[in-house]
Amino acid sequence: MKNNQLTKGENRRVMYVENKGGDIDGVDARIGWVTFSKSGRSVYYRGKTLKRSNGGGIAGNHFDEETGEEYWVPGIKKRGSNVHWAESASITVDDDAKNEYERILNE
Repeated sequence: MKNNQLTKGENRRVMYVENKGGDIDGVDARIGWVTFSKSGRSVYYRGKTLKRSNGGGIAGNHFDEETGEEYWVPGIKKRGSNVHWAESASITVDDDAKNEYERILNE
């Protein structure tokens, strides 16, 4: 696994995943476990392959390989919100990620 700012050398991490043009299973954004490609440039979440944008994204840093939709995929902020200050988004924490998410916030 390539060690970079996104992967932090891990095969999987709990991360914030926001669809900038739609929703993810009924909500704007989710916090859940993602896995990475060997290069660390692709993120896999809920059956989607999110490829890293090379400066071409307007609102996101990744795009869905299949649909082209833009996604924002950062690490978890300890202050508890990854939503841009000028936006609002409905966020759901996946059940299997709740314990890890709480651990990150309490570090």
